[in-house]
Amino acid sequence: MYKYKCVIFDCDGVLVDSEPISNGMLVIMANELGLNIDLDYAYTHFKGNSLKNCIFKINELLGKPAPDNFEEEFRRRSFKAFQNEIQPVAGVKDVLDQLDIPFCVASSGPVHKIKLNLQLTGLLDYFEGKIFSCYTIGEWKPKPDVFLWAAETMGFSVKDCVVIEDSKLGVQAGKSGGFDVFGYAAHDYHNELTQANLTFSSMDELISLLKK
Repeated sequence: MYKYKCVIFDCDGVLVDSEPISNGMLVIMANELGLNIDLDYAYTHFKGNSLKNCIFKINELLGKPAPDNFEEEFRRRSFKAFQNEIQPVAGVKDVLDQLDIPFCVASSGPVHKIKLNLQLTGLLDYFEGKIFSCYTIGEWKPKPDVFLWAAETMGFSVKDCVVIEDSKLGVQAGKSGGFDVFGYAAHDYHNELTQANLTFSSMDELISLLKK
């Protein structure tokens, strides 16, 4: 018996192993502009954040605006990297195959990015018609809006849903919306998921955690 009636998955870092790629590209491009940041810095300041806020942080560090085409160039270069490198999170396909309650994905990324990464990793068929993007509603984590929208559209109350997140901002968003949140901590290098109801480090654990 499941504790919940619906599971809301984050995408990056939960379904697809995209965080090293996207954060790595931000590091490369920021350093090309004269900064000297590393991947650890990116995980601390960029992970789970909107690209707009990431660019704002880069602008602060630079002391001036990044080039006007920075976002466009980031999308182009990171999407190319996704096509060559991205993989599903280890064990997540088995979770989706076993999960016999409704589930969906709610992400800070634009819809075309979510679909691209799910397609490249063989996960898109699991989520057709169940993709919720912050870009669609114009509100980003740590606001809970995308999770609230996902729950309502899926036909469930907040208390009947659980959010699966891997970032501090995502956990904050879920908790502020009143959701139970499970923190996927495989790459939680700075112990940032302490606000989650519980944390787990392997997808092999998730099905049993979702059950009473």
